[in-house]
Amino acid sequence: MQIIIGLVIVLAGVFGGFIMASGKLAAFWQPAELVVILGAGLGSMIVGNSKVVLKDCLRQLKGLFGGKEDEAEKTRQFLMLMHHLLDAIRQNGLLVLDEHVEEPFESPWFQQYPLVLADPILVNFIADNLRMLSMGKANAHEVEALLEQEIMAIEDDLLKPSKALHRTGEAMPGFGILAAVGGIIITMQYLDGPLATIGLHVAAALVGTFIGIFFCYGVLEPAASALHEKVHRHVSLLEAVKAILTAQLEGKAPLLAVDAGRRVLELDIKPSFATLENWIDDADGDEAGFEEPAREAA
Repeated sequence: MQIIIGLVIVLAGVFGGFIMASGKLAAFWQPAELVVILGAGLGSMIVGNSKVVLKDCLRQLKGLFGGKEDEAEKTRQFLMLMHHLLDAIRQNGLLVLDEHVEEPFESPWFQQYPLVLADPILVNFIADNLRMLSMGKANAHEVEALLEQEIMAIEDDLLKPSKALHRTGEAMPGFGILAAVGGIIITMQYLDGPLATIGLHVAAALVGTFIGIFFCYGVLEPAASALHEKVHRHVSLLEAVKAILTAQLEGKAPLLAVDAGRRVLELDIKPSFATLENWIDDADGDEAGFEEPAREAA
């Protein structure tokens, strides 16, 4: 919704100001200029990027205009899942996780946290690295360095769509000039005609420059920035996993290990330590209440 509001403000500011200056919106309707600029922009994206990046770009753009994710609730579920897993390790050892990390999307433990489960990158990152830890002794510093390299690789892949949009956005003013030059070439053919006709062709050529600049600074660059910010927020969860697993290897209790991950989260979704502790106490109380009737029935 915020993105749509922003685009409406951009359109209202640019074209509303033009109308206030006694301009006519019909002057901007130049299909040929649009074909040149948008066609060149789309073609350059296709030439300069792989199919994977193009598909990921469409997916991420769709996510921008989709329903807003409840990040605070996802963060709560993420922290609770990590505490659940670490508490299971504390009580029964790493081998207890085998059936859950091998097929995390089928695991009843992971299924308790649907917002986390809906993020395959995060789920696979958690499962793969817990599987790695269960295979033998690991040094906290070595694991931290390994996870940092993996996070950098994931972030680089996730940022490719925003970089592709950024490069295309930077090229749009150039494509606008290209369309304008084409319009001037056409105008030169009418130099012996009426001034009104020459004026119309010059205006059409200038619209090409306008469209290129507008799409650069009003559409593509803001979209690329929004994608970059969304990736950064997503990567903060991976950084939290790294901090939690490193703290676990250093021998910290599950609550303190999860708190290490909490500390690296974005400020607007980071709960306080007291809130985290209350979540865990409530979850432990629910589990105790569930087990008590089972004992009575037995």
